[in-house]
Formats: sequence, structure tokens, C-alpha cells
Amino acid sequence: MYLRLRNITKKFGAVRAVDEINLDVGEHEFVCILGPSGCGKTTLLRIVAGLATADQGEIALGDRDLMRIPARLRGFGIVFQSYSLFPNMTVAENIAYGLEIQRRPREAIRKRVDELLALIGMSDIGRKYPEQLSGGQQQRVALARALAPEPALLLLDEPLSALDAQVRAGLRHEIRALQRRLGVPTLMVTHDQEEAMVMADRIVCMNKGRIEQVGPPEALYLTPQTDFVANFIGQINTLGMGTRPELDGRPLRLPEGAAGGAATGAVKVLARPEHIRLASANAGAPDTGGDNVFAGTVRESLFLGSITRTQVRVGATELRVEEPGRTGWREGDAVQVRIAPAALILIPQGGPA
Repeated sequence: MYLRLRNITKKFGAVRAVDEINLDVGEHEFVCILGPSGCGKTTLLRIVAGLATADQGEIALGDRDLMRIPARLRGFGIVFQSYSLFPNMTVAENIAYGLEIQRRPREAIRKRVDELLALIGMSDIGRKYPEQLSGGQQQRVALARALAPEPALLLLDEPLSALDAQVRAGLRHEIRALQRRLGVPTLMVTHDQEEAMVMADRIVCMNKGRIEQVGPPEALYLTPQTDFVANFIGQINTLGMGTRPELDGRPLRLPEGAAGGAATGAVKVLARPEHIRLASANAGAPDTGGDNVFAGTVRESLFLGSITRTQVRVGATELRVEEPGRTGWREGDAVQVRIAPAALILIPQGGPA
């Protein structure tokens, strides 16, 4: 692995903001640190950058021990939420700044600036000043400035959170494509689940200073290992829990070979909204494919363009269901609620998995 963190801990008084973090980042990998405000993700990024000091642990980049190397000598590119462009410098001068500090030849600097302006699709604005640019354009320039000295590692601290939704969505793809083209290892902090899902090779989900789960986006979404990850990433329904979980007084059919928690055998049974299917209660007997089938009543149905989001009550349990397109369900409709056992997510309760 290229970047290696071992047992990184940072305390503020009695609070462990970062609590024994172990993480590896591959040489060309894009890793997102995802979590709610106050979970320690920005503190961890600042420790990697050298802008904060860990109380204990080890940080290495390749064979370099970074713990005693100051931020200015680590050779990292950093992009913050605030663009931090120099207002008295043109776009070209902002991008060239790090290269000037390195005392590179003038012609090499000009060539590198032109190359990066082309990469971010802004070849015609080199002579403009930051105040003449939109927020999205300023963030592109900040990214180009960070990349100009060919950093060993790119660090992004919620770089898109100050932008409006449409610009943010476009820049996600641009940044990811640029990172892939250049191959620079990247560590990005975000609280936006969709952003992490779209951009990351792997997501590091943090909570209260600790890592809850690390893996590809699809793994954290489809096979979360903890209650926190299951509820933080995307929407989810709780169907039942215990050693013999039930919904509306009837046992749930679990995936084949499913096991409960190590200590008690108890599990919490969850299902994503898109993995629940609805059919009219008058559709006849359910098939014999082994699905969990329950009687439900539609409480609310909202058409959202690409999907219809429906709230269904099954006994005392309220479920969210998301189906493609327009479904036509109305409040009060009686429905069959069907969930395949293979689509269920089981979180062990009462002991470690």
C-alpha cells in the first residue's frame, strides 16, 4: 500500500476525536472518508496533511515516515471547502504558485499551467481573476493549483459542499475522471453519501472517531456490517429483530445459511426500499418462490419522476418502498408486500459478528 496509517489517535481533552485508526490507501486509489459532522474525518485528514499532530500512531507514504515531516515538505496537494485562491493573482498565476515556489524553469511552468487549464476545460480564462469566476470554476482552479506540482497525494476536504447541487453533481464526475487520468492517490473527506458512492474506489465510514467499515461503495450499501453503516448510507427499513425475527406476528424467512450474533444468535433484519415489491391485494395467491409476503396498506405514495416512493403499513411497522416510474398506488390501497430472503440485510445483535 502507498499511504499507511497505523493506530492514529488524537484527543481533545477527554474526547478521542480520532481513535486508533488503521487505514491503507493504494498507489492510484480514490478513498472517501464518510461520516457525520464531528465524527473525526477532517481531523484525520489534517493529521495526514501535517496540519495537526497525532498523539500516537504511525503515518508512512511508501517507505517515508511522515510523523516528523512538516506539512510543507510532505509534497501533498490540498483542496479545501473554501477555494482559498489568491485574489490578487490571475487564474494562471494561482495555478503556477506551487511551481514558482519550487523554482521550476519559466517555460516548464507555462507549459504545466497550460496543460492543467486544458485538463479542467478552462484554457480561455488564464488571465481572469478569481472574483470573475463562478464557484464551480474557482473550485476547478483550486484543484488545478493543488495538482500542478505533481503531488504524491491529493487531499480533498469537502471540496464541493459550498456549491449548488447541479454544479456539485457535474464536478464529482470531472474530479473523478481527472484523478483516474493522472493516477494520483486521493483521500477525500465528505459527509455526502451520494458523493462518496459516485467518486470512491473505497469508502471509509467513520463514527465517533472510529472506523465502522471500509470497502467498495456497493459493499457498504448492500452488506453493511453495523447498525450505523446500514442507517447512515442510504435509506433502510427495519423489519424485525431477535433470535426468531418476525414482522406482523409472522416469522421472517432469512437468507439461506444466515446466522445470528455470536453471543445470542439475535439479528436485526433490514431491507432497502428498492428491494421491497408491492402488488395489489387482489392479485391472487402469491407465487411459491419463497418470498416473505405480508398484507399491507398504503399510507402515502409520492411520484418523484424516476421513482415512486410509497409508505406502507404492515401491522405496526411502517415501510418505505421505492419502485421505478409511476405506480399509481393511492392512500388506503390494500397491497401485498413481498421481500425476497436474499435481499434481506442481517446485522448481528448482542455480540461481535
